[in-house]
Amino acid sequence: MPQLQLPIFPEGVTHITSEIAFQCRDGTVSYFYGHLPVFQHNKDDLESFRLFTSQLVINGSVRQAEIVRAFAVPRVTVKRYVKLIRQQGAKGFFVQPRRRSASVLKGEVGVRAQALFDADKSVPDVARELDVLPNTLHKAIRSGRLHKAKKKR
Repeated sequence: MPQLQLPIFPEGVTHITSEIAFQCRDGTVSYFYGHLPVFQHNKDDLESFRLFTSQLVINGSVRQAEIVRAFAVPRVTVKRYVKLIRQQGAKGFFVQPRRRSASVLKGEVGVRAQALFDADKSVPDVARELDVLPNTLHKAIRSGRLHKAKKKR
């Protein structure tokens, strides 16, 4: 006759279901199935949290409502990430979001901006001359589409 494993949990856990619980200690969130740890992630690692809780739902181990109650997250968020794992799998959680580039700096304006930077002009000066926002130029510099001339020492 098969032996039942009693759901015995470590002290200080929060139950998701009667068999699955989690605990946050020293900045690490640990998930338990009975007394066995099954997954860990840093408490600030949102992608891993979303991935693992969505896997629990997909595998039928928990219901979406139980995740909502245990972690106090919006139901629509849980649904969104369950849909993501069904459509894209685990890799969908770690894809960098696509960013649009500033349409103002395309073509001739971008070339002129780079020429002004090469002539050692400052961001505010280039922005005034091209009639664009300085923030637009800063974003282009951070993303590597434009670069400022190196200062000579």
